[in-house]
Amino acid sequence: MKILILRFSSIGDIVLTTPVIRCLKTQLKDATVHYATKQQYLSLLTKNPYLDKIHALGDDAAAFLKELNAEKFDLIIDLHHNLRTFLIWAQLRKRRYVFDKINMEKWMMTFLKIDILPYVHIVDRYMATLEPLKITNDGKGLDFFIDRSENLNAFELPTSFVVYAIGGQHATKKLPLKKQIELLRQIDDKVVLIGGKEDMEAGSLLSSECKHAINLCGQLSIHQSAMIVEKASKVFTHDSGMMHIAAALNKSIVSIWGNTIPRFGMTPYYAENILNSTFDELPQNPKSKIIEIKNLSCRPCSKIGYNKCPRGHFKCMLEIDFDAEFKQ
Repeated sequence: MKILILRFSSIGDIVLTTPVIRCLKTQLKDATVHYATKQQYLSLLTKNPYLDKIHALGDDAAAFLKELNAEKFDLIIDLHHNLRTFLIWAQLRKRRYVFDKINMEKWMMTFLKIDILPYVHIVDRYMATLEPLKITNDGKGLDFFIDRSENLNAFELPTSFVVYAIGGQHATKKLPLKKQIELLRQIDDKVVLIGGKEDMEAGSLLSSECKHAINLCGQLSIHQSAMIVEKASKVFTHDSGMMHIAAALNKSIVSIWGNTIPRFGMTPYYAENILNSTFDELPQNPKSKIIEIKNLSCRPCSKIGYNKCPRGHFKCMLEIDFDAEFKQ
């Protein structure tokens, strides 16, 4: 059977689909597994041994569709479930299984604060898409296969350190700079700061304020960042793609949540996770500590995030008491 998995973005969402890739390949006899994603996320999958081929969506959508058509797939696993993936299916016209995005439940929680969300991690909801194929979760957690051809020779790292991944896709998922400084001042170890080019200025300011912090923001590829995470004793992160890469690498994680909530089902997912565990008893794994301001009437304000707090007060981040958190 020739199978196409569709998931176009973003870093964390793609990493969270890796159990689907692995279980399809290992449990379905003679399966050929292809994956389609955006060009900028291609490197997340290039070393995955369970994939037979990756298709990258760039600027030429017509050429991309032609490439997919030529493969003659038997089945499409749609883990993105949006208009783009529907249009791809409409062109390919193959049997399709579609991921349930629980949009209504998320809308009820976000706008009415009525919690009818299922107590199921998104990984298990991705896996549920495969139920017609009788594929089950193998309990091995997430995968992230590091490209070892890249290296860290250009960077002088401390013998022992923690990582703080300072980035996030939206501003309301990231600590403001003054709160990042508060966090760093609670950490006794050397701290390596990682993030994208957009985080370079913040990283520079943080390392100048906190002399035990080493700023590598904007200097690393995703695989080099993963290598540094791999070497760290602990990872501090926002609700971000790097949080999920750290979970795939089985690291101890302290995650800091702003406008989004763990109840959406995207907490750090480890091989030891109990399937369908409840998220009101966090942390659900001893390696995971979650820091959040609970019971704010305005939270969550979005299932994704905003460029700024829509109410202007940003209590979900500014009211975090790191003194109290580190005494626990």
